[in-house]
Amino acid sequence: MALSDEMARLSARAKEAEERAAAAQAKQKAEVEQDVSAARESSKAQADKLRERADANRGRISVWWTDVQSTWNAHFVGVRDDIDAKRAEHDQHKAERRAEHAEDDALFAIEFAYSAIEEAESAVLEAGLARMDADELSAESAATV
Repeated sequence: MALSDEMARLSARAKEAEERAAAAQAKQKAEVEQDVSAARESSKAQADKLRERADANRGRISVWWTDVQSTWNAHFVGVRDDIDAKRAEHDQHKAERRAEHAEDDALFAIEFAYSAIEEAESAVLEAGLARMDADELSAESAATV
């Protein structure tokens, strides 16, 4: 699949997430709980897939990306454990703080994803430039032979 196709897939997924988040405002708590569970499962599956891909492509992708993936995995597990522990609290003030922290976490996750999209764009453009350089050198090499 072309890199531009992957960017389009990313864009479509972001739009889907936006629509689900907006729709959650009108849902009952039980429905949102089901959506949260489904989103967690999907997120975990994607994180597992990313980890497997990073492991399978070790040496082909930059060490930096492998480190980012490992850090993201650790973050993913830590945040989920923290959310589960805090969900058990029933004190109103704690619940309010938990909601505020969850909103702050969500905003940061959105900003992180935005940054990741910016980085993906840069990486796609860099890959295109690298391919152009390789093709140019190949053509020059063929012309001198």
